Amino acid sequence: MASRALCFFALLSLSAVLCFAESNEEDPGLVMNFYSDSCPQAEDIVREQVKLLYKRHKNTAFSWLRNIFHDCAVQSCDASLLLDSTRRSLSEKEMDRSFGMRNFRYIEEIKEAIERECPGVVSCSDILVLSAREGVVRLGGPFIPLKTGRRDGRRSRAEILEEYLPDHNESMSTVLEKFSAMGIDTPGVVALLGAHSVGRTHCVKLVHRLYPEVDPALNPDHVPHMLKKCPDSIPDPKAVQYVRNDRGTPMIFDNNYYRNILDNKGLMMVDHQLATDKRTKPYVKKMAKSQDYFFKEFTRAFTILSENNPLTGDKGEIRQQCNVANKLH
Repeated sequence: MASRALCFFALLSLSAVLCFAESNEEDPGLVMNFYSDSCPQAEDIVREQVKLLYKRHKNTAFSWLRNIFHDCAVQSCDASLLLDSTRRSLSEKEMDRSFGMRNFRYIEEIKEAIERECPGVVSCSDILVLSAREGVVRLGGPFIPLKTGRRDGRRSRAEILEEYLPDHNESMSTVLEKFSAMGIDTPGVVALLGAHSVGRTHCVKLVHRLYPEVDPALNPDHVPHMLKKCPDSIPDPKAVQYVRNDRGTPMIFDNNYYRNILDNKGLMMVDHQLATDKRTKPYVKKMAKSQDYFFKEFTRAFTILSENNPLTGDKGEIRQQCNVANKLH
């Protein structure tokens, strides 16, 4: 009797181990070269498409870089950012916090190119992350090895966007707390904000530092240029009124941003705080001196951001179109 009981429990244990191993095998999570068997050319297609699109429209690189922040920082890297509004839910793209974001159609172009080679295999969330990586490279930044295997969410996260997404007018404590919740430490935050080295800021985002009075913290030599670019205290959101984040090297991903903000030329409050807060200033100084250090910390933080709470295995779906969830049958 005892031997039968032992055999029974042994079989139960073996069954549990086999089930555990089987479930692990079914969902490997994010891994390097996830598509090596199912679509080995996936990352090359993304790379080539980004090159082609960048040649046509260089500003697309800024859009790809901003996409990963706005998608992955809001609870999960699941391409919820790309979903259009429906009768039941508002798109994240239409929220005030997504002001100025555009070029989503280029993600769709990349998706279509991949679908022609490997239909129904590569997720929009992986395309979003990989295109951001390639955008950094196009701008002269580091190549970042990334894991893949993300799947796409089925719903917008617009209702919780404010809760998760750090804002340029929030206190540095709040910004650090929100990034910390994703596992990104202080030097990582300083490095990620180095993305402000490229691109531009719409006047809507910075006029409060110019009107009714100029913020005394701004470098007085920089103010005339800002006032010239933003002549209205209430700018038209649809007007092409903006200031380049870095007048010196506006199209190059480099550490010039840190030298600018130490010289009080940061456009947004978060830039100013980064250079003056005692928790972040030492890293700003270090990155201003060493581009290698900036790239190293950016690579580390970008990787953590790209792996924030992804859907893997049988969670989510592989969208047929990036702006619409698949129909349930």
